[in-house]
Amino acid sequence: MSGSFYLTTAIDYSNGEPHLGHAYEKIGADCMARYRRLRGDRVHFVIGMDEHGQKVAQSAEAAGADPQAWVDDIAAKFQEAWHALAISNTDFIRTTDERHEIAVKELFRRIQQAGYVTEGIYGGYYCVGCEAYKLERDLDEQGQCPLHPTRQISWVEEPNYFFQIGRFRTRLLQLYESNPDFVQPRSKLNEVYNVVDEWTEDQTVSVSRSRVPWGIPWPDDPEHVVYVWFEALINYLSATGFPDDRYRDMWPADVHVIGPDIVRFHAAWWPAMLMAAGLEVPRQVWCHGWINVQGARFSKSAGVAVSLRSILDRYGADALRYFVVREVPWNSDGNFSWERFEVRYTAELADGYGNLVSRVLAMIGRYLDGTVPAGRTDTPLDAAGLEIVAAYRDAMDGHLLHEGAERAWRLVDRANGFVEESAPWSLAKEGRTDELADTLGALARALARISLMLSPLMPGKTQEVWSGLGLPGSVEQATWDLVERPPTANCTVSRIAPLFPKDTPKS
Repeated sequence: MSGSFYLTTAIDYSNGEPHLGHAYEKIGADCMARYRRLRGDRVHFVIGMDEHGQKVAQSAEAAGADPQAWVDDIAAKFQEAWHALAISNTDFIRTTDERHEIAVKELFRRIQQAGYVTEGIYGGYYCVGCEAYKLERDLDEQGQCPLHPTRQISWVEEPNYFFQIGRFRTRLLQLYESNPDFVQPRSKLNEVYNVVDEWTEDQTVSVSRSRVPWGIPWPDDPEHVVYVWFEALINYLSATGFPDDRYRDMWPADVHVIGPDIVRFHAAWWPAMLMAAGLEVPRQVWCHGWINVQGARFSKSAGVAVSLRSILDRYGADALRYFVVREVPWNSDGNFSWERFEVRYTAELADGYGNLVSRVLAMIGRYLDGTVPAGRTDTPLDAAGLEIVAAYRDAMDGHLLHEGAERAWRLVDRANGFVEESAPWSLAKEGRTDELADTLGALARALARISLMLSPLMPGKTQEVWSGLGLPGSVEQATWDLVERPPTANCTVSRIAPLFPKDTPKS
């Protein structure tokens, strides 16, 4: 595996501060990006902010702020959070960027010139919270949006531009049928397929608004702005430099990482827009699940009790990254609770990985003057390590991050068992130097393998272990061959502070 890899996440809406739900998506995508770099790819990893639309304008007005000043402040808070979580994005796109406006106008100019845009009057129920029109069947018994029951649904009639999306029904269905991995998990592909299958050939969707001042003007018609949902989708293209020819160096995107509430926008609307403009569609849309708190979808109210800052202050970024990847399946829903967090922190990080690191480095220092021996490389631990590395690679190649984390943990567990089975302290006491060298050499290689497999999840702590093993460079610069053949022989180890202390502050 070697080449370029273009990865995106959904851009976050500028109407509040970052919370655990936002972080879950960014952490997962960052693990994908870091793994692809480990496998040798040149990764372009884009995150960003969705900063236009009626909801943003209303939030700014309620705060007594200018919309641009409002989104500038929100963007800074998000960037601060992603820095604290070691998110390794290579770009941070904002829909208020000039480069984004250029791309949006050019894409819709091409769609319009191709004859896929008409003008008319739109009437429908509009939810400001979703920034979307709703059909009556989408509303609850009280006539409200189920996702935003406290926001008033209003009937809106206004002149709009319309995209003739129904003309792409057949091509989209062919895309889904010919490429069943286009949307993952498969249940989401089936969901999108069924929606598109119900379209008619003359079906249209509104792609502009005429009463919203905070947005990107429609090409050659300043009386309209591009509807925020369609405008926001184009960020994936504007981040490549489109329409400059250099965009072809990155496009099409390899994976769009999104949440389950926006899969239709990304798997139906977005490819139809690209088809209309004569551009390639993305290679895959990956839909993660919800991270729930006490069985309910994460929300701002839940964020009061489980804030990013409270987790970071108590356990640190790496522990949070590990927990959400290990605990929450990357292709379905999962839960956050302090109880589960503390169980995994103690059992797997402190008593598992952290204790293994401490014991191995200490024994190499005590029994071998700090120099890692070469020893035999065909020990049972090495054989188990290579088998687990292969299983880890398969899981991570398929973006099943939670399975990759579980594979790495298998080697932690196996290595701790190997310490007890081989009893290096007894080998040293009995003067069995060759067996001691074989044992500690195998354990050093296991630590290197574990640390590289865990580096996408915990880049900070694994770097400490890498340095403690005396290995050159960094885990971020490591290549896949080092996972299979760790160059630990003759390295000089050093003691490091406990990786995961148990005396973490309790809130």
